[in-house]
Amino acid sequence: MSKPQPIRPVVNESGIAIQPVYTADDVEASGGLAMLGRPGEYPFTRGIHPLMYRKQPFTMRQYTGFGNAADTNRRFKYLIANGQTGLNVAFDLATQCGLDSDDARADGEVGRVGMAVDTLRDFEIAFDGIDLDRITVSLTVNGSAAILIAMYLAMAEKRGFDLRTLRGTAQNDILKEFVGRGTWIYPVRPSIALVGDTIEYCAEHAPKYSPVSVCGYHIRESGATPTQEMAWGFCIARAYAREVVRRGVPIDDFADRLSYNFNIYGNLFEQVAKFRAGRGLWARIVKEEFGATKPSSMWLRMIAGGGGSGLTAEQPELNIVRGAYYALVGALSGAQTMALCCYDEAYTIPSEYAQRISLRTMQLLVEEIGLADTVDPLGGSYYMETLTNQMRAEMERIIAETDAAGGIVDLIEQGVIQARVSAQAYRLRRAIESGEFPKVGVNRYRNEGEAEREVEMHPHDEAGAAAQVAALKRVRAERDAGAVARALERVESDARAGRNLMPAIVDAVKAYASVGEISERMVGVWGRYAEPVRFDDPDLAALAKEAA
Repeated sequence: MSKPQPIRPVVNESGIAIQPVYTADDVEASGGLAMLGRPGEYPFTRGIHPLMYRKQPFTMRQYTGFGNAADTNRRFKYLIANGQTGLNVAFDLATQCGLDSDDARADGEVGRVGMAVDTLRDFEIAFDGIDLDRITVSLTVNGSAAILIAMYLAMAEKRGFDLRTLRGTAQNDILKEFVGRGTWIYPVRPSIALVGDTIEYCAEHAPKYSPVSVCGYHIRESGATPTQEMAWGFCIARAYAREVVRRGVPIDDFADRLSYNFNIYGNLFEQVAKFRAGRGLWARIVKEEFGATKPSSMWLRMIAGGGGSGLTAEQPELNIVRGAYYALVGALSGAQTMALCCYDEAYTIPSEYAQRISLRTMQLLVEEIGLADTVDPLGGSYYMETLTNQMRAEMERIIAETDAAGGIVDLIEQGVIQARVSAQAYRLRRAIESGEFPKVGVNRYRNEGEAEREVEMHPHDEAGAAAQVAALKRVRAERDAGAVARALERVESDARAGRNLMPAIVDAVKAYASVGEISERMVGVWGRYAEPVRFDDPDLAALAKEAA
């Protein structure tokens, strides 16, 4: 008689061992149902609204932007005509890094991976003909976010929209840029203060606008586990909240305008559990640590993005299937807004066709598949409730570990978090290459001997970049040079004095000062960030030992 084969161990990316079968005993052993509650009630594990999608489906907000403002405006209108209910704007790297299109450092990058923006004139063109009361806009920008928020508010005001009721979001999460993407401009501490300026300013002048979307998404893309994505995201949000509370602004005056941008790829159940766990944990943090009393202050409002790192250049049609599962996760998780990476986004700016497929995928979930029919459909599952409790406990452990090591700001300044996620990303890449980490179409079920389908690349528009530079020169020739000079002097003097910079920046953009001109005044006061590169981190030391 043959011996029974041992059961294959399964451990998810967050390091939690998965059992073959779950029962009520597992739920109880993991912490029970104390943090479950009802939808729309503290601690909001099951959703921040009582009826969730039965009342209003998630906002569909595809990420788009390329070339110049006119190009992007046409794509905006195409997506809206196809049923998109929000806009998520991509900016080129020059704009994100606070450079004008005619800056030598922007050469080759103008309009390449997003819309080029130099002055308020570009915002006026980009949003021409779009009803900002009906279509909310998310600005995916960080280092230069204060300037672009000012441009958005100035453009909306000029068009007659009431800033007191204007809704929208700016990513504006600079701490995650130091960890994950690199479109930083200023050093860490003044960058945090600038984020605080936007929160404080919007709380007074645009109270429905969300000036910060804390972005665990890019931390995850850089190599963080799902629980690190959430836990470090909460640590970052706490840093911003403390900055604003320190200024005398009560937590209930701004907490309900903080939002989150999280990632979706990988195991479906782990992803759903991390969002359910995260909602309850964030509610508890805001209530117990900051003393919030308004239920809306405790909401974890999020856009769930289905995740660039999950996509593959190999067999790109499989990304359509992956995207459908990522959308399913977002809906099962109770996301307020959803964005899907398109099947061709692993290698190029998405085409109109690819964006329409992703948009239709989200529409199918609402219209055909039944994801808007009931709240938290996985709630009550022994597996889901156990995993939710375990994920929450792991997030709490990571937050406590981060605080004990000096806090997220110190660790980012020292390069510790960056080193850790880089080491993890390297290990994952090695695991994919070896086949230890399965990736269909990459290290499983490859089309050996079959030529890959030719893919359509989005070309860089050199003529469009030249036209953008010419347009900037026209604005400079037509604007009131004296008004610009006075506005820029005020930006610099307010930066030196430590005053809230938003009023000065708003005046500067209204005078048609450029992104680069405003950024350089602040660089003149604070300097530029110098990235720390660490070789003494334990994770990196372990990798060096492995390589040897």
